[in-house]
Amino acid sequence: MTNMPSTALHLYMLSSALTELGARYDAAPDYPADSLALLVRSGLHATFAPEECGGQRFTDPTAENIALLDCLRLVGRADLSLGRIFEGHVNALKLYNWYGSEAQKRRLRDDLSLGRIFGCWATEPKPGVTLEADPFGWRLTGAKRFATGAGGIDFAVITAQPAEGLRRLAIVPANAPERADNASWRVRGMRATMSGTYDVGGLRLTEDDLLGGPGDYDREPRFTAGAWRFCAVQLGGAEALLVETRNVMSDGARADPLQRATFGAAVAAVRTAYLWTREAAVRAAADDPDAVPFVQMTRGVVERAALDAMEAAARLAGTRSAFEGQRIDKITRDLSLYLRQAGPDHARDQAAIAWLDHDVWGAGDELW
Repeated sequence: MTNMPSTALHLYMLSSALTELGARYDAAPDYPADSLALLVRSGLHATFAPEECGGQRFTDPTAENIALLDCLRLVGRADLSLGRIFEGHVNALKLYNWYGSEAQKRRLRDDLSLGRIFGCWATEPKPGVTLEADPFGWRLTGAKRFATGAGGIDFAVITAQPAEGLRRLAIVPANAPERADNASWRVRGMRATMSGTYDVGGLRLTEDDLLGGPGDYDREPRFTAGAWRFCAVQLGGAEALLVETRNVMSDGARADPLQRATFGAAVAAVRTAYLWTREAAVRAAADDPDAVPFVQMTRGVVERAALDAMEAAARLAGTRSAFEGQRIDKITRDLSLYLRQAGPDHARDQAAIAWLDHDVWGAGDELW
């Protein structure tokens, strides 16, 4: 462990506690307040904030993304629901870094010093969230759906559509229980994300509550290439599933060459997914447009590896993998839902089209 970056090492030391808390919040189910409090006490909630907001200083964007990759994997290993919330928090910090004004960054620094957690919400039921001008500034109508941490996180950076032009980003309070409706979030996996509906109708905003300019959220390659971050969380879940499978394999299974081959194939798939995700993080750090198809293809690689790990766990652990309270069951349920995020089949198809149209491997790379 001596070669592990300090942020990841700190998180590794918290992993047992986060794993235990994750099981508790899955069983409830409930928003993982105690898990997030641990991250806040460790300072990891601010590590990837802009440097002027109290974030860690990294030598360059690549070093930052590699450190973030390790942290997202480790949180995902402990609890995928927590990983989803933490990844949303980091997404919001990235948006502040890219598009925040000096005043907004000062406010972010104060909020992080108080241990506040952020999210990023873009999905909405029709007709969507609109941004309307009024004599006092702006007024929101509508609601966000699949709003991770609804009613639990402190603030969310949300997308909103003005009457004319491209959609904008707005910073809104996200912890009002009367605005959150998690009753419909009745799912087998990712229960503790509390990804219900959050009503933003009637919220009034000033210019200081609008982050960046029109179209900034959808700006490429940041928008699509940023998917490497949730791939890292999913990867952590697949890695944890392999560890749990190894732990419960019987002596008979370990002595069977066919069982060992099944386990070995899953290890190879998950390790391959790690290498793709690491390169995706590196390419995304460069703001290179060719990072987009690479990250889209990475999503498919991670999905396939996670599915292979789930099948291996079911085969090698047998009926034990389906018992309530077993960690294999929790990880499998969580991954089954998390892998459905944001159209994975479409992303892989778009990546294939890009590869067919032109070389996106980079200098010196060959297809074969």
